[in-house]
Amino acid sequence: MAANRQRSRRSGATAPGESGRLAAWSDSDLAAQHRVPAGGKGFHLRDIDPRDKRALSDRAKAEAAMAVDIARIDSLQDKLYAEHRRALLCVFQAMDCGGKDGTIKKVFGPAHPLGLIVTNFKRPTVTELAQDYLWRIHKAMPGRGMIGLFNRSHYEDVLAVRVHKLVPAADVERRYDQINAFEKHLTENGVTILKFYLHISKAEQRRRLQERIDDPTKRWKFDPADVAERKHWHKYMAAYQIALERCSTPWAPRYVIPADRNWNRNAVVARIVRSTLDDLDPKYPKPDFVPSKVVVK
Repeated sequence: MAANRQRSRRSGATAPGESGRLAAWSDSDLAAQHRVPAGGKGFHLRDIDPRDKRALSDRAKAEAAMAVDIARIDSLQDKLYAEHRRALLCVFQAMDCGGKDGTIKKVFGPAHPLGLIVTNFKRPTVTELAQDYLWRIHKAMPGRGMIGLFNRSHYEDVLAVRVHKLVPAADVERRYDQINAFEKHLTENGVTILKFYLHISKAEQRRRLQERIDDPTKRWKFDPADVAERKHWHKYMAAYQIALERCSTPWAPRYVIPADRNWNRNAVVARIVRSTLDDLDPKYPKPDFVPSKVVVK
């Protein structure tokens, strides 16, 4: 059954019971187009256009398919929760205004909240700074049956920390291998990991920041510090290049998602998440009783 489903996916055919899947889309090709090669061989962030929509060029079809994918994610999440054996972790990183909140809301909003846990990592507290940098990350890991969503993550400790030189360079250098080992430990203990970098352009970030200033309903999102961080844009791009090429592994793949167009960003993420859950193929557990012999009076 799984093999047949995989063949259907690669050929672009619509699998039984999965109406709405666009025949022109191959899940494996879509994921591969956005995946950073393991070890980063030949990967250059500068080669990726934040406005690229070649994978999903037709917005109407992309949004229609995304609606089907989101419904499927909801159904599979219900089975994952009931199965209570494995977990899925989705890590979202981006520059300010990259769309982390929007992607999480759009793709996972319809899913049952009992099976989701969202963690927004902000500046470490005094207590967190007294521990190793992965301490607060490990505490937030989703338990069995859960989908965990990280808005920022342990990668801040090789991004902002590197840009602002908050720890010695030698410490940062060691962290890439430490992160890879940490993520491998998680996957060997039942956590499937997807890592998304939502890639926006500096021009689009400027537009979104100005929109937050101009729109009274969005001003609460604006932080003057975000403007100051723009001065370090090139340093951040260099830090992302290193993190992306050194921390995309077979057990925890990294995907770069063009994010200037929200609809394209959301549709690509939804398809990769849905495809991953399809491959996990969670199932409702069999009851430990004989239903036909139970009578409720």
